[in-house]
Amino acid sequence: MALSSQDFSNLIDDRPEDGMFRVHRRVFTDPEIFDLEMKYIFESGWVFLGLASQLLANHDFFTTSIGRHPVLVTRNGAGEIGAFVNSCPHKGARICQHEQGNARLHVCPYHSWSFDSAGKNRAIKGKAAGAYSEAFEQTNHDLRPVGAFGNYRGLLFGSMSADVPSLDEYLGDARPLIDLIVDQSPEGMELVPGAVGFTFDANWKLQLENCSDQYHFSSVHPSYLQVLERRAEKEYDGSTQNMWDVKKMAQVEPGVPTGGTYNFHQGHVLNWRMPDSPEALPLYERRDELAERFGEAKRDWMFYSRNLTLFPNVQFAENASSQIRIIRPLAVNRTEMRTFCMAPIGESADARRRRIRQYEDFFNPSGLATPDDTVVYEACQEGYQSEAEPWLQGYSRGMCASRAGPDPFADLIGLNPASSVAADRFLSDETIFHAYYRAWRARMMSAGAVHTGLVEEVAA
Repeated sequence: MALSSQDFSNLIDDRPEDGMFRVHRRVFTDPEIFDLEMKYIFESGWVFLGLASQLLANHDFFTTSIGRHPVLVTRNGAGEIGAFVNSCPHKGARICQHEQGNARLHVCPYHSWSFDSAGKNRAIKGKAAGAYSEAFEQTNHDLRPVGAFGNYRGLLFGSMSADVPSLDEYLGDARPLIDLIVDQSPEGMELVPGAVGFTFDANWKLQLENCSDQYHFSSVHPSYLQVLERRAEKEYDGSTQNMWDVKKMAQVEPGVPTGGTYNFHQGHVLNWRMPDSPEALPLYERRDELAERFGEAKRDWMFYSRNLTLFPNVQFAENASSQIRIIRPLAVNRTEMRTFCMAPIGESADARRRRIRQYEDFFNPSGLATPDDTVVYEACQEGYQSEAEPWLQGYSRGMCASRAGPDPFADLIGLNPASSVAADRFLSDETIFHAYYRAWRARMMSAGAVHTGLVEEVAA
């Protein structure tokens, strides 16, 4: 049965005038919805691919995906970066089998067709003896470029569709938040060697939400908080210190804003809070330099704990350390995550050591946080199977604190969010999720109109 635009509209109960925002459980469990998400959100819009700093030398490459399409991102011999469908035009096999590397030629493992780092077909095995037709000779045998490809300050994005807004329009008012990341070094950001991939048996939107969810922290991560308490009682070297201090947390007065959330029109969101111990940050060693380059307000914002999500597939978590999280949906109830530690290019050896130790402490399946989160994702997915009460109520905290436009903290660095919440550490705002589902609904209503029209056309 085709889902219409009205069906998708009805799955998000968004009535701000009545103080109501709810999401239907079907959004997380329906395979037909998932298929349309892949086509109209992950393949027809901009998604994050990686960093230009992963491609420092000519012929460097890395592989990733846009929805269900395998993608090869490579720097050609002239130094230009491009993105191509990583599928041989001959029989469709995935050509490049490696996550990253350097190669002038990529050779298909099935029949040895070869392609250069600009995606051009360089050889067809046994072509002279192939008795090919004139039509075949006139066919383009190069790798297919993705529909759209863009670079914002070293962050690479792509889409399978050419019919997308400009990259600047897509990033919109979230661009200053990307600048907070990139400007931490005059040379930009790089990935610390090593990457982690893992899966969980739950819908991709649970990861989307959790990175922005402050409400779960004390419930899901008590072991991490206990470790922080023990460290506060003893002397540890700088690499095990953290911007969060449990003693200082306990001293914060209710009602005093120490953080907040921002929603942006394109579905991007940010949650942030002031650090308890900024001197524990690897970046703190450059405090004077950053203040001189950008002013104290922007420098202080770089020290804030920030979780930025660019809808739909990338999250920049700058809290315990600095992490990039790339979301790849595999099925309605299965998601793959690829995570990387990122760092300012040129930071000192001591700062890099501290960053890596703090990263290991909190992130990845071996850390003190990620395993807790993935367990509760799967618990949610199991619970979604019941529609005895179909509407989820986890989107209401903060509705009476939300205001249109920026707040005084956003004004300090010229941020212009669609809405904002400035709060103490007890509020744990949930209106931050509204931007996700408004963007989701807009994309899916468009999909519903096309999908229903196609069904009606076939029926006619």
